[in-house]
Amino acid sequence: MLSPPASHRLRRGRYSEQNRIYLLTTNTLDREPIFLNWRTGRHVVQQFRQAQEQGFAESLAWVVMPDHFHWLLKLQHGSLDELMCRTKSLSTRTINQVTGRTGSRWQQGYHDHALRHDEDLKRVARYVIANPLRAGLIKRIGDYPLWDAQWL
Repeated sequence: MLSPPASHRLRRGRYSEQNRIYLLTTNTLDREPIFLNWRTGRHVVQQFRQAQEQGFAESLAWVVMPDHFHWLLKLQHGSLDELMCRTKSLSTRTINQVTGRTGSRWQQGYHDHALRHDEDLKRVARYVIANPLRAGLIKRIGDYPLWDAQWL
């Protein structure tokens, strides 16, 4: 018997807790670097902001990399699955409109990490926003256009 795809294994044991802080990560379909064009990546950023405006999540830090994103947030309403489904669906719609493409832009599933109470939140935020630096895309964090952190 074949084991289920990895995206289904990621859901096993997943529990969404309001007012809990999570680090979420998801990849583009086939790791296509569609956000090398930062203007396309702004459509994902728009969904992060919309989720906050609508009370689903408080964004603490995020970075949109060429083929994935990291989003540090405090879940406020609904579940992680609902939040990620909404974020991926709405960003796909706008990205496809501006690029003239069709179909999914995201791999199924996502990775979530619920932060423990003793984890240093600012350290995790620094890890998130330093992603482009570690990937060799920039020489200074301020040079990358697709990131933000609540503390800056």
